[in-house]
Amino acid sequence: MPDTVLFDIDSLNIKELLIDHWQIRQGESWCVIGHNGSGKHYLFQLLMGDLPASPSQAVARPSQEVQIRGISFEQQQHLYERELALANNDLLAEEDTATLAKDFLPARQLDDPLIDTLNLRHRLDTAYTLLSTGESRKLLVAQAVLEGATCLVLDNPFDSLDVQSCKNLTNALETISKQEGLSLVFLISNRADIPAWCDQLASISSGRLALHGAVHSPAAQAAVESLFNAVPQPEWPDTACRLSDYPRRLLIDIPGATVRYGDNTVLDRRRLQVKPLQHTLITGSNGSGKSTLLGLVTGDNPQCYANSVEVLGFKRGSGESIWELKQNMGIVSSDLHRRYRVRCNVNTVVCSGFFDSIGLYEPVSEHQIRIAKQWLAAAGLDEFGDRPFQGLSYGEQQLTLIARALVKSPLLLILDEPTQGLDEINRQRVMNLMETLHSRRHTTILFVSHRLDERLPLFEQHIDLDNT
Repeated sequence: MPDTVLFDIDSLNIKELLIDHWQIRQGESWCVIGHNGSGKHYLFQLLMGDLPASPSQAVARPSQEVQIRGISFEQQQHLYERELALANNDLLAEEDTATLAKDFLPARQLDDPLIDTLNLRHRLDTAYTLLSTGESRKLLVAQAVLEGATCLVLDNPFDSLDVQSCKNLTNALETISKQEGLSLVFLISNRADIPAWCDQLASISSGRLALHGAVHSPAAQAAVESLFNAVPQPEWPDTACRLSDYPRRLLIDIPGATVRYGDNTVLDRRRLQVKPLQHTLITGSNGSGKSTLLGLVTGDNPQCYANSVEVLGFKRGSGESIWELKQNMGIVSSDLHRRYRVRCNVNTVVCSGFFDSIGLYEPVSEHQIRIAKQWLAAAGLDEFGDRPFQGLSYGEQQLTLIARALVKSPLLLILDEPTQGLDEINRQRVMNLMETLHSRRHTTILFVSHRLDERLPLFEQHIDLDNT
C-alpha cells in the first residue's frame, strides 16, 4: 500500500463543500459518484487548487513536487475556443495556424505505445478543432500522462467515448496507475462508468463528501443503490403536437454522401434515409463521421451542397433558407453546447428554441413562455427557470438544451449524444422522454449514442458507421 499522501483534507467546511476527512495516497484510485449539481464541479476545483479555502482548512500536499492534472469538458471547451480564435475560422482550421493533435504531446514521446492504446496514432496530424469530443479527451489524457502527471482528476472521462475507446482508456489508466504509481480521481455521474479495478468509492450530495470504502464492499454498493433508487417520470406538456399527415415518404433522403477534408475521407458514399416516425440510431467509433453526417442533415456542414441531400422536402442548393428548414427541427449537439456562451437565464435559453437563436432577441409571448416552462418541467428543471445558464452543471445545461429543442414540437428531433454529462437519473429521464415521444407519435428521432444501454426498442433503424 503506498504511503505517500498527495492530498490530506481535514474538516473542510466552505460554502460549496463539506468534507470531514479525506486522504488520497500515491497510486490510489478513487471514484466519486454524484448527481448533476451535487458538488462534483466544486470538488474538481478544490483538487486543482482553484477553490480557495481558509488557512485552517487548507488542502495539505506533500513537500515534494506533485504534478496534478485535471481533465473536464470545461477544459476541452476552453481549448476548442482558443484554437478557433487562433485559426480565425468557424469550421476548419487553416493549415498554417492549426494546432495539430501531435503538437499537444512531447515530441520525444510520439512513439509511446500509449498513443496506440488510445487509438490516436491515425489522428496525430489532425487539427485539434477537427477531433471529436471523445478523441480530444483521450488526447488530453495522453498529454497529461506523457508529461509526467502524478495525479489525474478526471471529470466523467468516459462520456463521448465509444465502447472500445472506453475499454482502451480504462485499461491504459489501470496499467499506468499500477505500474507508475499514478493517482486517479474519477468524478462519475453513472454507476456503469465506475472502473471495476478502482480502489475506493466516495459519493457527494449537496456538496457533502461521504467515504464508503472499497468499491466492491457491501457498504459501497448500498450507497450507490440508494443514490440512484428513483427515476421520476416526466410530465407531458399539453402543447405537444403529433407528427401526422406528413405528405412525403421520407423526412431525410441522402442516397450516398461523400465528405473529404484534403486526403482524409470522413464519409464514403454513405446512405441515410429516414421515414416519418422511423426513429433512427446512429453509432460508430470516435471519428467515424457521426457528427459529419448530422451536419449534412442540419446544413451546418457546407459539403451538404456538394452532395444530394433532401431534408423535410427541401433539396440542398435549391434556394431554400436554412432558417426555414430548421423551423421544423429540434437539435441538441456538442457544437450547439460549445456555441451557447450568451449569459442569460434558463428560461431565455429554452425560449430561444422558438427562434433557433443563441440568446433571445425577439419578444416572447405568454403562450411561448408557458410552453417553455412545461418542457423544462418535462426535463426535470421546473425550478431552474430563473437561474443563470452558465451557472448550471454541464448535465443541467444539456437538459436545458433538450427542452429548448422540443419547444417547437419539431417534425425531426436530432440528438447528438444528448446524455453526455448526465447522471444516471437524468439519463433515464431522457430515455423516458424519448419513449413518451415515441408512444405519442410526436416526432421522428435521429439519435447518436455510444452507450449500449441506450439502444432502445423504439429505434427501427440502426446506422453503424463502422460498417460500410
